[in-house]
Amino acid sequence: MKLLDISQTREQVRSGHSFQQTVSQYIERIDNSNPGLNIVLRDARDEALVQAEQIEKKIRDGSAGKLAGAIMGIKDVICEKGKIVSCGSNMLRDFHSVYDASVIQRLKNEDAILLSRLNMDEFAMGSSTENSIWGASKNPLDPSRVTGGSSGGSAAAVAAGFANATLGSDTGGSIRQPAAYCGVVGLKPSYGRVSRYGLVAYASSFDSIGPLTNTVEDAAKVLQAIAGRDDFDGTSAFESVPDYSDALNESAKGLRIGVPEEYFGEGLDPEIRENVLSRVNQLEKDGATIVPIHLPHMKYGIATYYVLATAEASSNLARFDGVKYGHRADQLKVREALREEEKFLKDQIKQAKSDTDKSLWSTKLEKMDSPLVRLYKETRGEGFGMEVKRRIMLGTYVLSAGYYDAYYGKAQRIRRLIQKDFIEAFKNVDVIVSPTAPTTAFKLGSNQDDPIQMYLNDIYTISANLAGVCGISVPSGLHSDGMPIGLQFMANAFDEKSLIRAGRLVELQ
Repeated sequence: MKLLDISQTREQVRSGHSFQQTVSQYIERIDNSNPGLNIVLRDARDEALVQAEQIEKKIRDGSAGKLAGAIMGIKDVICEKGKIVSCGSNMLRDFHSVYDASVIQRLKNEDAILLSRLNMDEFAMGSSTENSIWGASKNPLDPSRVTGGSSGGSAAAVAAGFANATLGSDTGGSIRQPAAYCGVVGLKPSYGRVSRYGLVAYASSFDSIGPLTNTVEDAAKVLQAIAGRDDFDGTSAFESVPDYSDALNESAKGLRIGVPEEYFGEGLDPEIRENVLSRVNQLEKDGATIVPIHLPHMKYGIATYYVLATAEASSNLARFDGVKYGHRADQLKVREALREEEKFLKDQIKQAKSDTDKSLWSTKLEKMDSPLVRLYKETRGEGFGMEVKRRIMLGTYVLSAGYYDAYYGKAQRIRRLIQKDFIEAFKNVDVIVSPTAPTTAFKLGSNQDDPIQMYLNDIYTISANLAGVCGISVPSGLHSDGMPIGLQFMANAFDEKSLIRAGRLVELQ
């Protein structure tokens, strides 16, 4: 099947091709290839085929929405009414959403077909899509390698031809890093540009929803549809949404590109450095102005991010207690375990040979959990995976009495310094360029036992989330290992047009 972008698919239908047949080809590709890749968790094929017939008529009579021709997949952290929204977690394995996220409603309003639900790291916590209750996704370009994360399924679905556009979420690089690993375009909008209503929260002051596509043009189309103020999300901005397509045809002349030395130093694969800088040199030849800049506080970025994001995660995930919805531990087993524990402690008190031992066992008896507290503990122990537990514990620790100022308070102050670095930089440049990731996609399992190494995969992407600005990753050629290289641009808050302009220029090189 020839992979077409959204406009090409629409034109194909307008010229007489069956849209149902096109959707069927995507379904066939999923059936043939997904069992070995584990990208698509569930699909709505029957619903999609019915919608295709209806949208085909609208395309031909000229009444179709702007995304007619889009066959999309949705990261399994964004709510769709009546669909399971598992977040890759046992905690929500069977949870069905009762409403549509605002972005879902906007896609439907523009006649996008929502074909599939896509794999992800549990609660969007991860950089490889290996932390999923459904198992790891595999990179379509080399199934021995990761897809990136946490929106790995969203990037891989585009790369595999299971969708011509998808939605992901980006808290510290979770759209851009997997886009780089899978050789597709991934765009993280500015914080507040796209409504988060219906996105299951990881870290609320960082989270953004954005598109992954085969082309910068398609990313612009999807962003155009989902951007804008939403009264259901108090953090969504009142900023007007420009016509992003205007930026697609702008030349490099006059574009000011900042090159921060902090992003091209130690730890970066030499081939990736050479690749990105060669693209920058070509843009300079085409008329862009290259401006060396400094972002001095970025050396604190990883530490700052993992203090603040885990603190917010600890708070956000406290709602999953097994009482109102989601996984709940077996209450009968919990009560039986408590009875056995109580009996054991009472027996120890009776058998105690000294007052000290008796006092020790009596204290343990007095401090036994209530049935409700034990239910919470068992539910969360069974419901959350190891990486989620790690981040909850980190976040709870940095928020705890005695450590709040030393960790959380200090991290907030450093975040402000990082934001100031970007404010100063964007006084002199339109975009900032960097690699998207320090390496190409790594082998499955290679970083699972080394969380620090896993976290370092986000070293170039987290800054956009800390500062609230926008970023895009575009394919920038192949590494000698055969895997894609991603090039990242960042632009000032609500200046996605500059991102699209710069990304398109690289795409055309």
